Amino acid sequence: MSWQLYAGDGQRKYLNQQEREAFLTAAAAHPIPKVRTLCAVMALTGCRVSEALALTADRVDAADKVIIFESLKKRRSGHYRAVPVPNELMADLTRIHFLPSLWGRDDQGRGVRLWGMNRTSAWRHIKAVMAEAEIVSGARATPRGLRHGFGVAAVSAGVPLNLVQRWLGHAQISTTAIYADVMGPGERTLAARMWQ
Repeated sequence: MSWQLYAGDGQRKYLNQQEREAFLTAAAAHPIPKVRTLCAVMALTGCRVSEALALTADRVDAADKVIIFESLKKRRSGHYRAVPVPNELMADLTRIHFLPSLWGRDDQGRGVRLWGMNRTSAWRHIKAVMAEAEIVSGARATPRGLRHGFGVAAVSAGVPLNLVQRWLGHAQISTTAIYADVMGPGERTLAARMWQ
């Protein structure tokens, strides 16, 4: 299947930088702490909803500041990827989900999911935060829009495609390469030279 970043009607399927920032701001103001962390993880790692909901305490690595996701889209289990996260997100995860007490257990928190909600509830929470951020219509106003927004932001920031591929859990680099097709600041600068 060929992934595209624009819907059949030409609408973007990804959140741009301003929308990502608005989403993160709205998430940070949400009254439920675990909804705040779910939204932040989705926006700052590019994971799928199912991958976030399957996340257990033992796969939050505070020492290396990474979250280790199992790639659930693969045909077999046991495919993991580590995605680096900002210090602030790691601190929030540790504090809100009481991770030190779980890491201190014999099983290190294995099997203890961070979010005790189903996919439908997670989707509703994410959509509500998007509405607060005034991202209310179009193909981008979805959890997949967060995932695509992460890919676009990573490539726009100069992260090599092979790292973006690994962080998103893509099997093929050609899937990841779609993010390089988005017009970024560099392309705008080149275009502006023509208009002078």
